[in-house]
Amino acid sequence: MSRADLKRSLGKGSTVWRLFGFIFKHYKYRFVIVLVCIVVSALATLASSLFTRTLIDDYITPMLSQAAPDYSPLAVALVKLAAALILGVAASYSYNLIMIFVGQGTMLKLRQSLFTHMEDLPLAYFDSHSHGDIMSVYTNDVDTLRQVIGNTVPSLFQSLITLVSTFVSMVVLSMPLTLVSICMAALTVRVTTGLGKISRGHFVERQRALGAVNGFIEEMVSGQRVVKVYCHEKKAVEEFKVLNEKLRSSAYNANKVGSLVMPINSNIGNLGYVLTAVVGALIALAGVSVWYLSGIGGATLTLGTLVAFLSLQKNFTRPISSISNEINSIAMASAGTDRVYGLLDEPSEVDNGNVTLVNTRVSLDGSLEVSPTSTKSWAWFVPSDAEDARQPEGLARTDRGRPRHARGRGPSLAMGGAERSEESGRPEPSGWLKPLQGLVSLQDVDFSYVPGKQVLFDISLTAYPGQKIAFVGGTGAGKTTITNLINRFYEIQEGTVTYDGFDIRDIEKDSLRRSLGIVLQETRLFSASVLDNIRYGRLDATDEECRAAARLVYADSFIRRLPRGYNTVLAADGGNLSQGERQLLAIARAAVADPPVLILDEATSSIDTRTEKLIQKGMDSLMKGRTTFVIAHRLSTVQNANYIMVLDQGRIIERGRHDELLALKGKYHELYTGNQITL
Repeated sequence: MSRADLKRSLGKGSTVWRLFGFIFKHYKYRFVIVLVCIVVSALATLASSLFTRTLIDDYITPMLSQAAPDYSPLAVALVKLAAALILGVAASYSYNLIMIFVGQGTMLKLRQSLFTHMEDLPLAYFDSHSHGDIMSVYTNDVDTLRQVIGNTVPSLFQSLITLVSTFVSMVVLSMPLTLVSICMAALTVRVTTGLGKISRGHFVERQRALGAVNGFIEEMVSGQRVVKVYCHEKKAVEEFKVLNEKLRSSAYNANKVGSLVMPINSNIGNLGYVLTAVVGALIALAGVSVWYLSGIGGATLTLGTLVAFLSLQKNFTRPISSISNEINSIAMASAGTDRVYGLLDEPSEVDNGNVTLVNTRVSLDGSLEVSPTSTKSWAWFVPSDAEDARQPEGLARTDRGRPRHARGRGPSLAMGGAERSEESGRPEPSGWLKPLQGLVSLQDVDFSYVPGKQVLFDISLTAYPGQKIAFVGGTGAGKTTITNLINRFYEIQEGTVTYDGFDIRDIEKDSLRRSLGIVLQETRLFSASVLDNIRYGRLDATDEECRAAARLVYADSFIRRLPRGYNTVLAADGGNLSQGERQLLAIARAAVADPPVLILDEATSSIDTRTEKLIQKGMDSLMKGRTTFVIAHRLSTVQNANYIMVLDQGRIIERGRHDELLALKGKYHELYTGNQITL
C-alpha cells in the first residue's frame, strides 16, 4: 500500500480513526486490560525462546561432562517455564475473550446508531439509494468491522509488543545476526506493502459489488409478483449473473493477491532463518569475540545463544509480516468504515420548528388548557420565547402547565411567568395556545426533487377547515408531490406552505405529521398482528379503539374471518391478505389515529366497487369536520369535494366544483367523460 493510500485510510480524521475513537470512548478500561494481557502473553513467548539458551549452555552442556548429572535444577527451571507459559495462555485467552465482547458491543452500538440516524434521514435519501445497499451497510460492512476489531486489532497490538521485546533481546544476544534479520524483515515489509497496494482497490470494489447484489436481491424479493406476472424470471437470472460475476471477480482478485502474502513471507522468513544460521555458525566457528555484544566482554557466540537467536529470529519475522498484514487489513476495511460513516454523516431532516401540537380541554372557568389525556380537541402551542414573542392573532394565553407527555422536550405552558419542570427544576417558558382549525394554504410554491428538473410550478391553493380538496390529473402531474410538501417530506424551493397561519417550517415535524392522517397508495403492513398493525396509527390506542376503527371502515367483517381474528399475525407486508384487505387495514390505521387533517392518496384504488361503496360511508364519517386532501383516479369518489384541482405537468390548470368543471368542457370534462383514458 502506498504512503498516500495508507495516510488516507489510517490518518487522523479518517473513518478508521473515528472508529477506533468510538471504540475507545466506550471500552477504554477494557482496552487497558487487553494491553496488559498482551504484554504478559508476549513476555511468556519471549521467555520460552530465551530458555533454549539457558537449557543448552547452563544445563545440557555441563551435564555432558558429568558422570552423574543432577537433574533437579533443570526440573525447577522447567517448572518455572511451565508456570510462565500457563500465565501466558491465560492472558491470551483473557484478551481474546475481552475483544470478542468489545467487538460485539461495538457492532451493537454502531447498528443502533445507524438505525437511529436512519430514522432521522429525509425521504430524499431513500429515493436516491438502493434499499438493499443500505441493508448491506448494516450486515456486510458492519461485520467487516467486527472482524477487524475482534481479530486484527489485538493481533496488531500483540505483534508490536512481540516485535519490540524480541528486537531488544536479539540486540543483546548478537548485533551482527540482528542486522541480518533486519535486512530480511525489510524485504518482508516491502513485499507485503506492495501486494497490499494492489489488493486494496479490489477490496473496495468487492464491497461495492456486494452492496449491488444485496440491492438487486431485495428488489427481486419485494417485486416477485411482478416478475412472475411478466415472465421476467430468465431476465432477472441473467441480470443477477452479471452482478454476481462482478462480485466474484472482485472478491477473487482481492483474495488472489492477498493469498500471496502468507506463502511469500513464509519463504522469506525461511530464507532469513537459513542465512542467520549460516552467519551465526561462521561467527561461532571463527570464535571472533568482538562480534558478540552480549555485554560480557570477550565472550564468544555459544551454541545456546545461536539456537536462542534463531528462535527469536522466527519470532521477529512473524510479527513484522503480521503487522504489515494487519495494517493492510485495517486499510482495506476502510471501505466498510467509509460506507458506515457515510450513512452516519448524511444530514438529518432539518427541524427548527418550535410550534407544537397538544391535546386541549376547556377548564372550569371556561379557558382553554392542555389536557393530560387524549381528546378530540387539538391546539398549537407557541412558546413566548420564540422569535416573535408577542401574542399573535387568534392565540390565547394558557393558565395551566403543559404536561410532560405532550412533548418530551418541549416547554410547559404557564401564565404570568413560568412554572418549574418536575424533571430539571428549571423554570419553563410560558406561551400561547391556538385551537387547531385545519386551514392549509400553499402560496406560489415551486418545487424540484433534483436541481434543474422542476416538477411543480406556482402552486397556490387554500383548504379551509372541514373542506374536502381533490386532486386529479395524469400520472406525474404532481398530485402526490403536493401532499408530500404538506407533510414536509421535502423542502420547497420557492413559496410558502402554511398550516393555521403558521409556516410549516415553524412547526415541529413530529407535531406536523401527528396532525395529518395519511393513507398512501402503496400499502405497507408489518409482520405483526392485525391489531398491532391498526394500532400503528396511534400506539396508545386501546384494543377496543382499534376494533372501532376497523368497524368504521368496514374492515371488521373480513378480520373476524381470519384464523385468529384480530390476533392473526400477518406475513411480511400482509402477503396473506388481498390487496383490498391490506388497503382497508391502512384506512383503519388512519382512522384510529383520529387526525385533524386527512390525506388520502388513492385510498380506494385497490378496492373493488362493492367494497368501495361500503367503506365510502365510513370514509365520509371519518372526513366529517376534518380538512381532507383526496387523490383519486376514480372521479366518482371526488364529485362531492368542495374544490377539485386539475393538474397537468406540475401546474393547476383548472379548479372548481364538479359541476363547474364539467361546464368548462376542459381537461376535467375529458377525464370524466373518458376521452382521455390515462390519468
